Amino acid sequence: KDPQGVIDAFRIARKQVDCTLVLVGNVATDDPEGQSVFEQLLGCQDERIHILSCQDSCLVNALQRRAQIILQKSLREGFGLTVTEAMWKGTPVIGGNVGGIRHQIEDGVNGFLVSSVEQTAERIVTLLEDEQLRRSMGSRARKSVKDRFLMTRLMEQYFDLIDGFEATFTLHNAGATHG
Repeated sequence: KDPQGVIDAFRIARKQVDCTLVLVGNVATDDPEGQSVFEQLLGCQDERIHILSCQDSCLVNALQRRAQIILQKSLREGFGLTVTEAMWKGTPVIGGNVGGIRHQIEDGVNGFLVSSVEQTAERIVTLLEDEQLRRSMGSRARKSVKDRFLMTRLMEQYFDLIDGFEATFTLHNAGATHG
């Protein structure tokens, strides 16, 4: 993750658009480095930057639904569950151009991929200034989750695979008995 990069990008964007940052995460109790980072982040709070350590999924869900944008500016990431959750809610995501996030976000279509603080700030401003873009990108994000990541889609792919094996097996056996 890159919480300091998110704060830096937000501060740049805030010079151009009126916005508030709510940074939500949880600190592992067995991670002394994580606790230190969290304490440093607390020092960045002001009237427009709010830092919350939270494991309450209901609160996170509510914040994701209320947010105009979700930022997941990770420096390394496998499959970003936060990214998919936000996309499913129809909230546009600005994500780090790394790891699994690249497979979730199609840059400029259902979200934005970013590689720097400056690029993140530009994308924040772009989305906050264009409500229609936020809505259309959020709608495409939800559709991409539905089409690619929901269990129903995975089951369809599984059954298609089984049907393919069954057809191949049937053809192979038919050829063997008549050959």
